[in-house]
Amino acid sequence: MTNKRARMPVALGQRIRKRRLQMAMTLQALSRACGVSVSYLSQVERDNAVPTLGTLAEIAAALDVGIDHFIATPRQVDSVTRAEERRRFSVAGNSVVYERIGADFAAHELSCFLLNVPPSYRSETVRHSGEEIVFVLEGEILHMVDGQSFLLRAGDSMHYLGQQPHSYSNPGDAPARMLWTGKMAHPATPTILGPAPAGGLQATGSGSGPSDGALA
Repeated sequence: MTNKRARMPVALGQRIRKRRLQMAMTLQALSRACGVSVSYLSQVERDNAVPTLGTLAEIAAALDVGIDHFIATPRQVDSVTRAEERRRFSVAGNSVVYERIGADFAAHELSCFLLNVPPSYRSETVRHSGEEIVFVLEGEILHMVDGQSFLLRAGDSMHYLGQQPHSYSNPGDAPARMLWTGKMAHPATPTILGPAPAGGLQATGSGSGPSDGALA
């Protein structure tokens, strides 16, 4: 049976900086291409901030590579992934442990991961192109999307546009586990994302709905 322990985190910021310099891009140029602020990109390159997979996908696309260029994600080329063969990985500075669900065949558009989120974890707030669907398998996840908070429990799901500012956290005392699926839309000519469009937010399940609580 394959060892499913999490891989050691990788030096993410240094790899992003190295690739940017290889392409002779300034931080300002990268910011314009991926829609992420210069100040945040600088923090990422200095390993003072850890981007979500969605944000990393935007940065990678602007640098003309996939996220596998920056993090050692287990590659799965077959359509079927056996439970005992699925390997875990993490990103430097991030306590979330990921499990890759989707395959890595040519021209694929969807990305899919299982996220194991420890208690009290809180992600940064991001905005990017594309869309995301999350489905909570265990525990509780508090999602903030476009200024609204949604407490999702096991069996609840949420679908929203990536252009809406969003973040998530685990407000409970126990680990949470959720399925994340996303499609990152990359225009031929990258542009800075504008204000989040109206609508595009759906949450389903008995535990979903606006909450008065803020992120823990």
